[in-house]
Amino acid sequence: MTTLREYLSHKREALLARRAAPSSGPVPLHAHVTAEGRSGVRRIRIRDFQIISDSGPDLAGYGLGPGSPELQAGVLGSCVTHIFLIKAAELEIPLDSLDVDVQAQYDPRAQAPDSPEAEGVPVHPYDFRYEVRLSSPASDEDLARLHAEVERVCPIVNLIRNPVAISGTLTRVEGAAA
Repeated sequence: MTTLREYLSHKREALLARRAAPSSGPVPLHAHVTAEGRSGVRRIRIRDFQIISDSGPDLAGYGLGPGSPELQAGVLGSCVTHIFLIKAAELEIPLDSLDVDVQAQYDPRAQAPDSPEAEGVPVHPYDFRYEVRLSSPASDEDLARLHAEVERVCPIVNLIRNPVAISGTLTRVEGAAA
């Protein structure tokens, strides 16, 4: 069985090879989401992968998958975990185990703007926090340096901390009911 330390060695080789290759610039990201007619389930397609997102019964869902705010917490945890692996490999900090627990808040009252309870309630998930649990023979100083590097370069941590502009358009397609 391969250990996490052995994986980090392999990760370091891949990281160094990637950095030595000529840069092709930004990588386009694309996701396509379709709402299912009978259930409202959202099928998220990214490359050759599919993720199902659903609501609970309180929003006419069937609980067939996580909701969007839950997926955001999962995306944050996945990114933090991946950047810990990248930076541990890069800095040659040995890890024996690594897991990340993410928590946040989401208040659906914000979706009812006419309700007095909605006043001051953010419409987005908030109060994100994560706990990294790891086992390593590295010094506390090395682990603090590792964590600082993760905080500095993790794309999703930085996206949540420093939101960017999002633009959207609406396109009516032929054959859709008016």
